[in-house]
Amino acid sequence: QVRLIESGGGLVEAGGSLTLSCAASGRTFRNYAMGWFRRAPGKEREFVAAITWSGSYTSYVDSVKGRFTISRDNAKNTLYLQMNNLKPEDTAEYYCALSGGYIGSDFRLYDYCGQGARVTVSS
Repeated sequence: QVRLIESGGGLVEAGGSLTLSCAASGRTFRNYAMGWFRRAPGKEREFVAAITWSGSYTSYVDSVKGRFTISRDNAKNTLYLQMNNLKPEDTAEYYCALSGGYIGSDFRLYDYCGQGARVTVSS
């Protein structure tokens, strides 16, 4: 069983920054990929970013390109999402997800997901 715990959410003014962390524990796949998803109030879950085990490949949804950066520290089993120039439309519950073999935007193909961290951006 894998456990994912997000942290770092909070309230920030538009234009501000936050860094989300996701700590993985328990049984983890060798060379697993990870991703971030979000669900805004009243909306469907949306892909945000993904990263391979080595970090050599990353993918972002167009709306966050140039503002968000996904990274990971495999020695610490921790995933990060640096969010800069936040906008009110970034307000959402953010979830990290872990995949044993898939990297991409389809949440259904990830194996585990955390409980979420709330990010609220005020205008």
